[in-house]
Amino acid sequence: MEFDLTSEQKQLRRLVREFAKAEIGPYVREWDEEQKFPAEVVAKLGKLGLLGTLFPEELGGAGMGYIEYCIVIEELSRVDGSVGLIVAAHTSLCSNHIYKMGTPEQQRSYLPKLASGEWLGCWSLTEPEAGSDAAGTRTTAVLHNDCWVLNGSKTFTTNAHQADVCVAMAATERARGQHGISAFIIPRGSPGYRVGRKEDKLGMRASDTGEVLFTDCRLPASQLLGRRGEGFVDSLKILDGGRVSIAAMAVGMAQGAYEAALKYAKQRRQFGRPISEFQSLQNKLADMATEIDAARLLTYRAGWLLDEDLRNTKEASMAKLFASEAAVRVANEAVQIHGGYGFIKDYPVEKFYRDVKLATIGEGTSEIQRLVIARQLLKE
Repeated sequence: MEFDLTSEQKQLRRLVREFAKAEIGPYVREWDEEQKFPAEVVAKLGKLGLLGTLFPEELGGAGMGYIEYCIVIEELSRVDGSVGLIVAAHTSLCSNHIYKMGTPEQQRSYLPKLASGEWLGCWSLTEPEAGSDAAGTRTTAVLHNDCWVLNGSKTFTTNAHQADVCVAMAATERARGQHGISAFIIPRGSPGYRVGRKEDKLGMRASDTGEVLFTDCRLPASQLLGRRGEGFVDSLKILDGGRVSIAAMAVGMAQGAYEAALKYAKQRRQFGRPISEFQSLQNKLADMATEIDAARLLTYRAGWLLDEDLRNTKEASMAKLFASEAAVRVANEAVQIHGGYGFIKDYPVEKFYRDVKLATIGEGTSEIQRLVIARQLLKE
């Protein structure tokens, strides 16, 4: 059992950390206030191979694993959670679904361009009436003259307005419930496919979140992804990896908030000395650091299980649950340590405080994670 990164993994961490500091750090507040999608940075991440971390070199990827992927998401999110979220939705959801469930022809057609950043991907499961109850999908797909015709709408789709490729779920045999939902690959420009409203969010404001709409959207039969009727079951498998990436994102944001609070506590003076010398502040910092370490270990364990192709549903949900809720607690304490300044946009903890809440909601709420964990425990 190893508890340290390899030299290659440490080098990757340095590379991403330096990139995030130079290319993302100076613009975080501007992107947040203007809700500006960082297209140039995403393109640079593609050129560095960081949008194809999980995929083999023969498909244009970097040939790495989930530990490396977690490092990438954590280090990006340590500076700006929005960028971590953009990369996570593109990689572990859209691209990974095509990689895991796609035919060799689909993999060759889409993955090289997705991995290089030439194309950006989005993944649409949630609907206005089907959030936690994703099996209640109302979007339909009917096979007609060797074409699938999709009708319906999706909401809360990350990268919606920027994506060149969308992977979406639709009911092909509603009477079969969760075994009657299929997945489809929808390229931008497909007839009847369009994006709707862009959401005005509390946090993660540089990340584009919006509606995806299908109105008699016609797709060749070849755009079916995976087996007919198995799209929802496949989505649950994809979400295991997605939850690990949200856990890594939460760890990164918690780390960023903690580091900002630690720096401030050393510099801020009250009663003639730095506030870091007060025991009550030291207790807060100790608890924050401990929670971050525990969250990171849970996240890396789940990533290791994915790399070893071992069952990881329980562990992925545990990592996501603990890391997301720990990040909320850490960000809250970081604001508290800053006092009044923590409520001011000039200090980064204000943004971390707004951003981290999404980690307890996206890709399965904390309540759903507890349900998943409990079900797995009762099977043992």
